[in-house]
Amino acid sequence: MQAEKEKKQFIFTGWHMLIITVSFFAVIFGMNLFMAISAKKSWTGLVVKNTYVASQEYNKKLAISRAQHELGWSSDVKFDDGNLVFSLRDKDGAPIDATLVKLQVNRVVGVEGELHLILEKNAQGNYASPATLADGVWNVYIIADVVDGDVFEHHYQIKIEK
Repeated sequence: MQAEKEKKQFIFTGWHMLIITVSFFAVIFGMNLFMAISAKKSWTGLVVKNTYVASQEYNKKLAISRAQHELGWSSDVKFDDGNLVFSLRDKDGAPIDATLVKLQVNRVVGVEGELHLILEKNAQGNYASPATLADGVWNVYIIADVVDGDVFEHHYQIKIEK
């Protein structure tokens, strides 16, 4: 009876500490692995193919952008009735002729639904192409070879809500 009345006291040993430590780091490692896999699936991480070359071209692109701004050109991109429409106007509001207008559309995050289009001139002097875009935010990159030899390059962000 005496033995029944005596309670065994818990003694914290090195094995208990080992189990706690291993469990702690297993949870940390598991969460890091989960976050890394989730990040890899959701974003390619590729903005430019070669960052060094892109950095070397920065000043050139900045000068081109300033020159375009000084010309007083205005531009716009919109998604209207299943068509991507790009307008390029001079400072007086007259349409600017382009020999080739290329457009790249992709998601802000990821590459799902990426499109590469060549736009055709319409009756209003704008450039358009049919496209299917899901709801959400899209990056739109335009490169237009203008008749007088200039190249118009611009980045837009549009939001599609149906």
